[in-house]
Order: sequence, then C-alpha cells, then structure tokens
Amino acid sequence: MCSACKNQVITPAIVPPVEIKAPQISSTSHSLGIIGAVEPVYVLPMKAPLAGRIDTGAETSSIDASDVKTFERDGEKWVSFTVTNRETGEKHHFEKELARQTTITRINQHEKRLVVILDIKLGNEIISAEFSLADRSKFEYQALIGRNVLTGRAIVDTALENTLH
Repeated sequence: MCSACKNQVITPAIVPPVEIKAPQISSTSHSLGIIGAVEPVYVLPMKAPLAGRIDTGAETSSIDASDVKTFERDGEKWVSFTVTNRETGEKHHFEKELARQTTITRINQHEKRLVVILDIKLGNEIISAEFSLADRSKFEYQALIGRNVLTGRAIVDTALENTLH
C-alpha cells in the first residue's frame, strides 16, 4: 500500500433506500376478482354446485366423473359420463366430443385421462373450458379448477373460501 493511501480515510457511499412497490393488481381487471381456495362450481346444466378446489398448480381443471365410456359419432371420438353431486345426489349424464387425451403424472405414476370441454358457472361468469375426467371419489373436492380457468380471471387468496355465491 502506498504511503499516501495509509492516511486516507475511506467513507462508505450512502445509498438511498430503494422503495419496492408491490405490483398494482386491480380486481376489476379480473372478472372473478379475488377468490378463495375452495369455491362453488356449477357444472351446467346441473342445479347445485360442486365444491371446487382452486389449484393454481394444476394446468388443466378436473371433474369427478363415473361411468366413463368412449364411443364414435359421425366419425369423431366422443365420451359419455355421469357427474353426481355428492351433497345433493343430483346426477347428470353427459355426452361430449373428446377434446384430447392427457397423461397425469403423480409420484411416479402415470394416468391417462380423457379431456372434454364443459360449461361451468363460477361466480356470475359462464366459462367453457377443458376438464379431464377423473375418479375423484377419494378426494374431498369433486372439482379441481386449474390455471386454464383461472388465468386472467381471478386472483387467489388461500386464506379465503366460498367468496363466489
């Protein structure tokens, strides 16, 4: 070190604090506003809602379906299935054109699922979206609402439930 540097006092530069602002999110830009972790989902034309788990980690929504059978109509692949509301016993039989097939991976298990487009009512909004047909009998919630329904429509606050009536 040079002799001139030994006597030099170094003062640290004072950097003004940086204000970090949270992004401005307006519930008016999202048609459903702020929703909770569990919301009522009406699978149209059913009269009573299913309890739906809101899952931002799921890409595609899923519905509890039974008696799932594929068939051909006018050269196209179709699916027939039944949705039964566990709370009310209301049943509805659906016949929908097959949108696609997907593979769900869970803890080293792969499950092939059929995907159809369903009309649902969430809050005051009617939404047509892809739903994979699954046996959700071992799950608490009969519907799982994923990002394909949520993106651009809702902000999720997991501390809330049943904000949509």
